[in-house]
Amino acid sequence: MTVHALLGGPTTGRTLDVDGARVHYHDVGDGPALIMLQAFGPLPGTTAWLTYHRIVDDLAAAHRCILIDYPNFGRSEPTVFNEPVHDLYARNTFAVMDALGIPSAPVMGVSTGGTVALTMALIAPERVRALVIGSCEASTGGDPYLLAPFPSEVHRLFEDCQSNPPDPDRIRRLLTAIVHDPALVTDELVTAMHDLRVSEPEHALAWSRSRSVPHTNLAALTTLADVPTLVLHGRHDRMVPLEQALRLLSHLPSADLVVLNECGHWPTVERPNTYVKQALTFLNTLPLH
Repeated sequence: MTVHALLGGPTTGRTLDVDGARVHYHDVGDGPALIMLQAFGPLPGTTAWLTYHRIVDDLAAAHRCILIDYPNFGRSEPTVFNEPVHDLYARNTFAVMDALGIPSAPVMGVSTGGTVALTMALIAPERVRALVIGSCEASTGGDPYLLAPFPSEVHRLFEDCQSNPPDPDRIRRLLTAIVHDPALVTDELVTAMHDLRVSEPEHALAWSRSRSVPHTNLAALTTLADVPTLVLHGRHDRMVPLEQALRLLSHLPSADLVVLNECGHWPTVERPNTYVKQALTFLNTLPLH
């Protein structure tokens, strides 16, 4: 698969109209459903398929994997919003689940996807059987950092990337800050991200016209104490520092944390073998119903 195809995934992807805008998703594998939500990164090229392409085959061997692109990313349409952005993404995810006849399922989310998964569990806990999250905040707008500076290096580079005209060097700097190993940031990946930004300017324009309203979920997390939760977090995450994963554990006392060394903000790309082994072991402990 070419890098350009890697961003969007196979052409077998499907779309659904939600609130007048097309949402793109993939439906692969057989077995109990698993909702898989994409990571944060350069817009619009960071997609669900890119987030999970190194582990989706292993997961699809035992699960029906539903990989969803957010509005303004990938093949989902541009959308201007004025609300907590994770609420928008949660609403889109529930709409896809409804269309596919999935009343409830475990939700896997990396980065932004982890915050969306937590938001979904708070909105409709009966629909979220379990959480596999990490590299994430609990809240839209981020939760206060205790030690690390805020905004993080990656936040600053993202704003620099998105508020200026498309530029390969800015995209490269952002990607290099996201991952721990700079060798993962290939020329092909940078070019594909840049080409998609140039060919789909409406996504970045819609983002610039939008406002994500900050909202804190920290106090509400204690209501999720009975939701089985696994947190997988990179030791060298330069967007969401490890201290934030420890904070999640203080509010989710039944959650377990696995720290992945030599790993930044995209653990599914950087440490795929360990990530999928831990995730499958956890998912296999869930009761069938």
